[in-house]
Amino acid sequence: MPYPHAAAGGAVRPHRPLLESRTVTALLDVQDLVKDYRDAAGAPLRAVDGVSFTLAPGEVLGIVGESGCGKSTLGRMLMRLVEPTSGRILVDGSDLTKLGGRALKRERRQLQMVFQDPYGSLNPRHKVGTIIGEPLVIHGIPNRRERVAELLDLVGLPREAVDRYPHEFSGGQRQRIAIARALALEPKVIIADEPVSALDVSIQSQIINLITDLRARLGLSMIFISHDLSVIRHVSDRIGVMYLGRMVEIAPTAALFAAPRHPYTGALLSAIPRPPSRDGTPQRTRRIFLKGELPDPTNPPPGCVFHTRCPVAVERCREIVPRLDPIGADGQRAACLRADEMPGILDAPTRPETAVAT
Repeated sequence: MPYPHAAAGGAVRPHRPLLESRTVTALLDVQDLVKDYRDAAGAPLRAVDGVSFTLAPGEVLGIVGESGCGKSTLGRMLMRLVEPTSGRILVDGSDLTKLGGRALKRERRQLQMVFQDPYGSLNPRHKVGTIIGEPLVIHGIPNRRERVAELLDLVGLPREAVDRYPHEFSGGQRQRIAIARALALEPKVIIADEPVSALDVSIQSQIINLITDLRARLGLSMIFISHDLSVIRHVSDRIGVMYLGRMVEIAPTAALFAAPRHPYTGALLSAIPRPPSRDGTPQRTRRIFLKGELPDPTNPPPGCVFHTRCPVAVERCREIVPRLDPIGADGQRAACLRADEMPGILDAPTRPETAVAT
């Protein structure tokens, strides 16, 4: 069986951001990862800006943010499907950014990816047995037929599926096939990029439950990328919040939902629909509305990149780039100059004499 070892301009810039406490137990250690592109006019565009985090064995780290924040680019960089401009990606101490050829092939099998689109990520000309078994062929792993059958059992598909084509399956079943393929090499880390966003709501819960079950049975470590905080909350031990290519907050799930330390996180949480209480009384929370649109990534604002939309920004937010610093003793970190005043300040009326106009 798979996993036999597993248990059931002009801004004042700060010094290099403090990183999370790193120990020898970190399975994945991402340090100051940067990705630069150029737009059609040749202007530089920084899609990911100095992102750092660690992932412990058996941990699920959720990455959340609105469209265009860089979370999918981050996931693809971890796989080296997109080449980083700078930074380090350490897997068990081995830096993937320094490897190439056979060495990269050998180490990259430790990370596998589940893509967002179950329709586009499977080759329509190949049968399911070939799709799931392809990683085994590439890496010269024997007993492929038996392994493919075990993987189909693992994701809840009949073994007869090996002789069928992707178009014969529903979207949820196709995503199960993609998950089986990702598990074929017994990777240490699964990177799931919006794995349920393309599925019907009725099917999403089935795939989320499958991922939760596989994590418990196989001891999986995972990077789970989504724009849906409700989904992220269900599957993650910790959550990282991204905005305009930067990690603005990272915290244990319970701590982040109980007391967000960045106003962007607070705004995201305030948008989550709340079901009525058991007695039918509506649960009312103060909705935090963000004004304006995302800044142009080719010309980001000086200082804190969120200050143009922030409801509690002050003048110094225009000038100083905040570091992702520790807040409290529970591992919570936030890149906000007023983080020590959160979350109470989000519940208070914005004072016009101190707030920055947007």
